[in-house]
Amino acid sequence: MRPDRSLPPTYFEAMFEGTADPWGLESRPYEAAKFADTIQSLGQRRYVSAFEVGCAGGSLTLRLAPLCQSLLAVDVSETALERARQRCAHLPQVRFDRMVFPATLPEGLAPDLVVLSEVAYYWDDEDLGRTARWLQSNVAAGGDVLLVHWTGETDYPQSGDAAVETLSQMLGNRVTTLVARREREYRLDLWRAT
Repeated sequence: MRPDRSLPPTYFEAMFEGTADPWGLESRPYEAAKFADTIQSLGQRRYVSAFEVGCAGGSLTLRLAPLCQSLLAVDVSETALERARQRCAHLPQVRFDRMVFPATLPEGLAPDLVVLSEVAYYWDDEDLGRTARWLQSNVAAGGDVLLVHWTGETDYPQSGDAAVETLSQMLGNRVTTLVARREREYRLDLWRAT
């Protein structure tokens, strides 16, 4: 049975304390292909200010950084963030912070890229609503919102499809769809803020 509330930070901290790479982000071919597709979907665009939610150990952060003048990557797990800081220590444009997004929202940030990769299905509808309101108020006009989510069965508050579709409905005409693609095990959605 799915929980009806967003998963708490303690869930993720326990995962990262148990193993260095709990989801196989560095070792599974699925993850490597998904990361390559994620970066490829952004094309040749370069971003002034990017915001990555749920950066884990920095596997995707490392790949996003060359596209960004400034990248704020956040996670709820301090253990994961320590690994990410080590992995990306040579990248001066990357900053890490512990943040329970969307319960806590970054202030003074107007990103032109927001990356929600494998995170929205951990949130209940209330947190998806907070996320939608923050995106509407803070993403720069013409900025991109990139979502990548596994489409298999979950025991999280949402499925990947439900989370993306709910967020899309909440945003309505505040975004236009640039990419909506389904691969065998995940979906990739790229939206542009209007």
